[in-house]
Amino acid sequence: MAGEKTAKVPLAAYERELLRLQTELVKLQEWVRTEGARVVVVFEGRDAAGKGGTIKRVAEHLNPRVARIAALPTPTERERTQWYFQRYVEHLPAAGEIVLFDRSWYNRAGVEHVMGFCTKEEHQLFLRQCPIFERMLVEAGVLLRKYWFSVSDAEQQKRFRRRLKDPTRRWKLSPMDLESITRWEAYSRAKDEMLVHTDIIEAPWFVVESDDKRRARLNMIAHLLSTVPYREVPPPVLELPERPPSTGYVRPPRDLQTFVPDHAASL
Repeated sequence: MAGEKTAKVPLAAYERELLRLQTELVKLQEWVRTEGARVVVVFEGRDAAGKGGTIKRVAEHLNPRVARIAALPTPTERERTQWYFQRYVEHLPAAGEIVLFDRSWYNRAGVEHVMGFCTKEEHQLFLRQCPIFERMLVEAGVLLRKYWFSVSDAEQQKRFRRRLKDPTRRWKLSPMDLESITRWEAYSRAKDEMLVHTDIIEAPWFVVESDDKRRARLNMIAHLLSTVPYREVPPPVLELPERPPSTGYVRPPRDLQTFVPDHAASL
């Protein structure tokens, strides 16, 4: 049952199933491209809940011209004066595209609300307008999928500690991330209120339990694939041509070029 402690997915089984699912994602991509479909996938959740790692696995083998990641920075002064959803609209997909939102317009329901970056009136306006905005997307033919990555407080603490000690992950931590520890309940209440208003029939929320990152990635990708009526598109028939005979080309001397030093030879 959901919430019960389960064994972590073995690495070998995880890698085998991930590759299978990623192969299916490539098929989905080709269907989207040939059918002119528009797909939006929203990734939300607490800091260190595993969103980024999952997005990386989703996009790993996809064509960046078809599937792109939208991770918007802090809004500019001009963007702060726009209609809230305006800056997100320009990142929505055209025909034949997939957009993966690494955080989305739901910033207003979470971090902006909890940290006081928006007014109470702006927050309430968002909760009223968001379902309307998303219904408009769905009615226009956009395939919208929303995933909330749920991590326990204990697991989040472990991940924060690992990031503090790992120089390759330190950049993932900000003072705001650390402050979220002291506002755990405030974020919980904000998430609950968000779900009440925005978990709509046309665009429901799907919760991904993410204490086990491997399990979360497999479950999320498998679910996404199950919700899109894609089919395998036969690839074009390609044949490798024969290399033509030489016409006398001679490479210039090596000493006329600057080569990268052979660092690998020192290992």
